[in-house]
Formats: sequence, C-alpha cells, structure tokens
Amino acid sequence: MKIGIVCYPTFGGSGVVATELGKALANQGHQVHFITYSQPARLDFFSANLFYHEVAVRDYPLFDYAPYESALASKLVDVVRFEQLDILHVHYAIPHASAAFMAKQILATYGINIPFVTTLHGTDITLVGKDATYKPVVTFSINQSDGITTVSEDLKEDTYRHFEITKDIKVIPNFIDFNRFSLQPKDHFKKAIAPNNERILIHTSNFRKVKRTEDVIKMFHKVLQKIPSKLLMVGDGPERSANEQLCRELDINDNVRFLGKQDAVEEILSVSDLFIIPSENESFGLAALEAMACKVPVISSNAGGLPELNIDDFCGYMCNVGDVDDMANKAITILSNEENLNYFKENALTRAKDFDLKKILPKYIQYYEEVIAAKK
Repeated sequence: MKIGIVCYPTFGGSGVVATELGKALANQGHQVHFITYSQPARLDFFSANLFYHEVAVRDYPLFDYAPYESALASKLVDVVRFEQLDILHVHYAIPHASAAFMAKQILATYGINIPFVTTLHGTDITLVGKDATYKPVVTFSINQSDGITTVSEDLKEDTYRHFEITKDIKVIPNFIDFNRFSLQPKDHFKKAIAPNNERILIHTSNFRKVKRTEDVIKMFHKVLQKIPSKLLMVGDGPERSANEQLCRELDINDNVRFLGKQDAVEEILSVSDLFIIPSENESFGLAALEAMACKVPVISSNAGGLPELNIDDFCGYMCNVGDVDDMANKAITILSNEENLNYFKENALTRAKDFDLKKILPKYIQYYEEVIAAKK
C-alpha cells in the first residue's frame, strides 16, 4: 500500500505513535509518506520506503495567523495526486481530519476517491475538541472519516459521550517497539546518578497541568523519608519552574534532577526502578508502556485509559487522582524489598509484551485494507 500519514511532528504522544507506526509500515514494505510542517522528531533514519513532504505555510500581512489547515489540505491534494496514495491516516482530529476532508472533496473533482482514517489520541477529544469553538468541526470531520480509531476503550467511550458520532470506532491500542525499548546495561550511568545505590524514580511528560507533576514531587518527598532515593524528571513544559520551586521549598534539590527533553529516554528508563504517572487524564499512557518495556513498574492514577494498561498489584499500582499519600505508600511497598521489586519488574515486562508492535501493526494493516475495500 501507499499510505499518507499526517501528524504533529513533535515529542507528543500522537506524533510519536504516528511516526513509529509509519516506520514499522515501511519496514513491512509499504510506501509511507509523512505530510506535516517539519520532519517528525522520531523520523530519524533513512528507508527506501519512507518519504517526507513539508507543508509550507507562507506569512502574509493579511493574516494574523497563517492558515495551516488550508496549506495542509493543498499539500494533501498534491501528494495524493502525484504519489498515487491508497489511503490517508491522520493522527489527532484538529486540524488534520478537517484538512483531510477538504482534500478529499478537492480530489474528487479530479476523479480520485481517497479514503482517510482518523485516529483520536486524547486531548483532541477530551480537551480541545470539546471547546465550543471547535466542536462542530471536530464532530463533522470525525463523522466524515472513512475509518475512526482510538487508542483505548476509555477514549472511545469519551468520544461517543461528548460528540454525536454516527460511525463505528475501532480501538487499536498504542504499541511498543522492543527493538528500541528494552532494558539496557547502563550501570555506569546508574552509578553516576545513584552513587550509594539509591532507588531511582522517574517521571516523563510535557509538564502540563493535566500531568500533575507536583504530585510526583510531593509523593517522592514522602518516599525519600523512608527510602534513600533519587528522582529524575524528564521533559519540559509550563509547570517546570513551579516544580523546581517546590523542590527548593521541600529541600530535596539534591535528590531531584530535571533532565529536560531527552531523545534516548530508553537509556534513562534502563537505570530506573519505578515510573510515576499521576495524571488527571490519560487516553492510554504511552510513557508508562515505554517504562514497562524496560522492566520498570508503574505507579499511576486510575484515570482515563491507564486501567487498561497498568494492572493493579501486578506490574504496579493504581491510585485515585491526587492521592499522594497512597502513591507514596504503594511506591514504598515496591521499593523497600528487593524480591518484591524484582517481582514487579518482571511483571512490567510481561504486561508490555501484550502491546508488542508485532501484535498491533497487523491490526492497522487489516483496518486499512477494510477501509480501502469499502470505498471501491
């Protein structure tokens, strides 16, 4: 197949999933064309089956804001026509689904019938999409999609709950590529971070309010009183400054490292003992899955799609959103005993294998084939 993939090219979950999916499809022999405004962050190797088409957005004095949606639709028309694509797969509803619909209507005037699949990832539904400013367009664009997928049952239910969707939605969960995410020997790195064999806790995110990063620091403060530990905060975003200030107020600066954005997060996960994800909402929890693949158990909230990933008392624990005391106590339970920690680490890997790319990729390929066949 010749597949066009539209996504945000950033470190966010939707862009990561879209890029990794495209790379895997290319490895299977499919021709994959990425269409976005800059090269995706994880599109980091050459393949004869991978192509990148930049969406150029011109600055004109007439516009306060460049009309990216129109530029994207025009680029989609160009790529579909001249690369003879079989299907478009757009990740994140806004503005990709509406741009795909516009492109589809234009292509019809050329006698080209191109189906498109929209994958909903989370905040395009739970946050942005529900905004009255965008809701009618989001609803229309989803309903005009030839195929719709979500990354969890919870997000599927949320979509039906908040939008008048008239079509079936297929759940295809996020996945992990074990060629990249697996436990790596990084003992020298671990010794540098924890010279006295302290336990290492880790959190990775974009440091937005919804991630509740202050809860990570507050629970770590409680853990530190019982177990010698270090905390690694990976990522960046609007809450970072407040988090750093909280560390100063709690006098735990020497035990917390803010590492910023990291490309090789699997290397950092490989030296970690426990992953913390206390979000007030997660459509799936891809960062937690990446940790599990590196044999890192997870303390998570019980919000959104996290219960579909994190099995309580098996590969970690779930707690109510904001219950810092319970999170700390559960973390201490895992970390205080070597045998217990190893039990959770092995189970984390076992659970991650349920989401192996080799199991999930055929689901996407089959879905593409069904959507294409339905349009003929």
